[in-house]
Amino acid sequence: MSQTAQVTVPATTANIGPGFDCLGAALTLHNHFTFTPADRLTITITGKEAARLSTGPDNLVYKSYEAFYNQINKPTPPVHIDIDLHVPLARGLGSSSTAIVGGLVGANLLAGSPLNQHQLATLATQLEGHPDNVVPALLGGCQLAVYGTNGPLTICQIPWHESIVPVVAIPDFELATVDARRVLPASYSRADAIFNTAHLGLLTQALTAGKGDWLKTALCDRIHQPYRKTLIPNYDDIHASALATGAWGLVISGAGPTLLALTSPEAVPTVCRTLGSAWQLANIPYTIHQLVIDLNGTQASLLG
Repeated sequence: MSQTAQVTVPATTANIGPGFDCLGAALTLHNHFTFTPADRLTITITGKEAARLSTGPDNLVYKSYEAFYNQINKPTPPVHIDIDLHVPLARGLGSSSTAIVGGLVGANLLAGSPLNQHQLATLATQLEGHPDNVVPALLGGCQLAVYGTNGPLTICQIPWHESIVPVVAIPDFELATVDARRVLPASYSRADAIFNTAHLGLLTQALTAGKGDWLKTALCDRIHQPYRKTLIPNYDDIHASALATGAWGLVISGAGPTLLALTSPEAVPTVCRTLGSAWQLANIPYTIHQLVIDLNGTQASLLG
């Protein structure tokens, strides 16, 4: 009897200020994938933005499914993939990472789980190009992932203190990662490198200890946010408003345009009420979500 693999993958917020391309956290917003052995490839997609995704072999979920079988040197078996979308596309919440992780984990389950989690994380990083989204999407929590010199991927979980609440403002416009990378400079000064190194070190400690006063400093960045904020209308106004209403800090989630505020539980109602006011004045639709760090990561099971 053939078995069906069910996979649930969380959204992620990457970079978190100074942790460019290496730090990310899983959030309680999920995409769902079902993989059923079939006679030929078919893909069905449900969700608000379903019509925008391919149902052919260039679908990223299938491409990742196929990459898994290439990795283990076995033919790719035909499959029916059902995708239920809840993570918005091209908004800086790791939608592509859910597809990559979902495809790999679904294929791994159907193949009898020949790869362990670290091997899956490494393969997912190779497909995505950097680990900041795919690693927390797979493992959950907040994860720092780096490559050594010609060495394997090293993954370090950063405990996230329960007093730090993530609130996201998701605007109704997109920002492609390729465009967000295009505005970055080709090189940085020594001063900027030192600045980010120091702030990332402080950020890991602030997240673990729940120190809001540390977060106010630690979330500063000179590598990507000063350049990417120019692609997000009213960024400076929203940043100022978040700090004025009690948030410890506000950063660009991933490549944007979603913005992530980190705040205390007491300040959440005010931050949620005012966070997108500058977009409202500019007639830019948006939604606000108070989320929780997803500690479970990707959940998967075999049925049948």
